[in-house]
Amino acid sequence: MKKIALCAGLSVCSTLAFAKAQSNVLIVLSSYGELNPQQKLVKPGYEFGELAKAYYVFKRHGIEVTLASPHGGKPVADEYDKAAMYNKRFLNDETAVSALSQTYKLDEIDIDKYDGVFVVGGKGPMFDLYQSEPLKKIIAKLYENQGVIGAVCHGPAALVDVKLSDGRYLVEGKRINGFTNAEEHAFGSKWLKDFPFLLQDKLTERGAKFEQDAVMLNHITIDGSVITGQNPFSTVDTARAMVDAMGVELLEAQSYQDDATVKLYELFLRDDKAAIDKLEQAPQDYDVKMLAMVAVVQINNATSEFQVSASARLLEYILPKFSHPAIAMSLAKAFVRLNQPEKALEVLKVSAKQFPDNQKIKSFIASL
Repeated sequence: MKKIALCAGLSVCSTLAFAKAQSNVLIVLSSYGELNPQQKLVKPGYEFGELAKAYYVFKRHGIEVTLASPHGGKPVADEYDKAAMYNKRFLNDETAVSALSQTYKLDEIDIDKYDGVFVVGGKGPMFDLYQSEPLKKIIAKLYENQGVIGAVCHGPAALVDVKLSDGRYLVEGKRINGFTNAEEHAFGSKWLKDFPFLLQDKLTERGAKFEQDAVMLNHITIDGSVITGQNPFSTVDTARAMVDAMGVELLEAQSYQDDATVKLYELFLRDDKAAIDKLEQAPQDYDVKMLAMVAVVQINNATSEFQVSASARLLEYILPKFSHPAIAMSLAKAFVRLNQPEKALEVLKVSAKQFPDNQKIKSFIASL
């Protein structure tokens, strides 16, 4: 009997030790989203893809995940692609869907049980999370208890009004990033006019040292236990940096096709030959159409001749494999900006033969 009791005791001790060692993360979602009776989005919500990507980074590393929102229950997401691998995985995961359908209210959360908080982006946080008193208390307390704070895209809106016990803003003097002013204007969100502030401006106003990469490229900033990501393509790396900061051993990275495509573009900027080699060796790992659109976005928002030139070289490589008027037009614009009108005209003439009814191409040719 003593032997059995001893074994039972050891089992309990072992279980308690494991429970203590297991890390816990609170994922926070906006409750602002709203659908009308026709199921059309009339108020923006959280970014579903960011939730899905972060959720599986934490789960893969054995981290317990709790979902919470200001109102609790099932929050409304912004529009998203249900066919994307990570979203499809989440939607087919009964445990994940159940947790999402009954998120905890933020004022029900005992933050002492958590090692980290991850704030999901989307346009919704710009309306509710920044002024959520329970969330501000959660973030401040966790930070002062040496916990890890993570946020991505518009998620850092939750940080702008968080004050510490000494009265200072949490972000004051810290290197922080988030969705940039350039990204806001580049994508012209219909909600932008209703924003109470621009995230980059407000973080800077609060004393943050705002960091950023080019429009929609992957960028994370780590300043102590505060980890922020610039946009949806930064989600996985932001969550992985949190895992590392919580002292959990990182597994080998697993990349989604969209994230890999953005990183391939970034590699092209550094080493175009290496990037093309990777693409040709494993074309299934990348989305060529998306790669072209990344280059188009960079050309349209470039602040340097280098960005224009590099993106033009990439489009020259892609165009014979994936012909589209928008790509041809962007490449021609790049050549004009680079003071190479003859190359612009050559591209447009080829495209005009492929798309004879495209009036924009005809007008562009006439302007040259």
